[in-house]
Amino acid sequence: ASAIAAVDCVVLAWPNALWPELARRFPVFGATTYRTVGNRLQETQTRVVEMSTEQVEQRVAHALLRLANQTGRKTESGVEIDFPISRQDIAEMTGTTLHTVSRLLSKWEESGIIVSGRQKVTVKDAHRLVVLSESRTKG
Repeated sequence: ASAIAAVDCVVLAWPNALWPELARRFPVFGATTYRTVGNRLQETQTRVVEMSTEQVEQRVAHALLRLANQTGRKTESGVEIDFPISRQDIAEMTGTTLHTVSRLLSKWEESGIIVSGRQKVTVKDAHRLVVLSESRTKG
């Protein structure tokens, strides 16, 4: 697996064989890690359900809402997703094409729901994005 850090960070790694000893010696660390893994599994399950049951517009809306919730920074124009994200990144996150994401984001920008620029997205109208994410018909 690979990852790209959106911000400066510290990465820790240890051999799997050390895990039982670390969890025993540092119970708060173990509990926090188990909780984090559980949250990540829940997020993964949610994404699988989205990918298999939702229309593309719903998936893209959910992805933007999730990113705004997790990393959003309030600005005068809305909630800015606070790390560089491209339309291609959004397409890969939602199992669709760059063309489809570009079409949706352009439509939502014209409607005043978002503002997007080079590797930047700001959610201007979160309520309308929530409505789109819950819509069962093409909107």
